[in-house]
Order: sequence, then structure tokens, then C-alpha cells
Amino acid sequence: MQVTMLKAKLHRATVTHCELNYEGSCAIASDILEVSGILEYEQIQIYNVNTGARFTTYAICAEAGSGMFSLNGAAARLACPGDLIIVCAYGQYAQEELPGYRPNLVYFDKNNAVVGTRHSLARL
Repeated sequence: MQVTMLKAKLHRATVTHCELNYEGSCAIASDILEVSGILEYEQIQIYNVNTGARFTTYAICAEAGSGMFSLNGAAARLACPGDLIIVCAYGQYAQEELPGYRPNLVYFDKNNAVVGTRHSLARL
């Protein structure tokens, strides 16, 4: 049996941009994607801490070191720059992969600098 588990979480990042007239996605600084294990074009769930909005889109790479979290296309209507968001990616895992499993967790300060991580014991 396959089980859907949290693969990675970007906890309390700050939205830096909203681009309504852009192809839908969420642009995230490539160094943040790398540390989290989230792949470019991977489906992500976004939870807006300020409004309670929850929506699905996909990740694209923004410039490394920029701290960018840009909501693009229709997603731009679901947050404003300055809103806090939680970004989650999920994966399918076999029961045999679950003992000791932990997701990749990344925590941010108000400027989207990484202030802490906890990495998975399982290979993604």
C-alpha cells in the first residue's frame, strides 16, 4: 500500500511578490528549493496564515539568494506581499519506507532567511 506523506514544508515564509498577469505558479528562490528537496515544477500546496486560503500550484525557480516567494497567475489573488505562508509538498511512500521517516522542514525569519531545518531520515 502507498501512503501520502509530507515530503517537505517551508514554514512561515513571507510572500514577496504577487504577479497576476503571469503564468500560474509560485516562484521560490532556487537555494530554498534545493535545501527543501522540492523540485521545479513539483505540485505544492500553499496555506496562507493571514487569510486561511489554501490552494494548489507548482514551484518554479527564482534567483538563488533572493528570498523570493512570488505567487503568480490566479494564486496572486489569494495572498498579498507580506502575508505569511506555509508551502507543503507531499509524496507517495511504501509502508516499508515509513519507519523512521521524517519530512524536510525549513523555517524562515521575516526576511525569508533560513533560520532552521530538519531533514528527512528517508531518501526522497
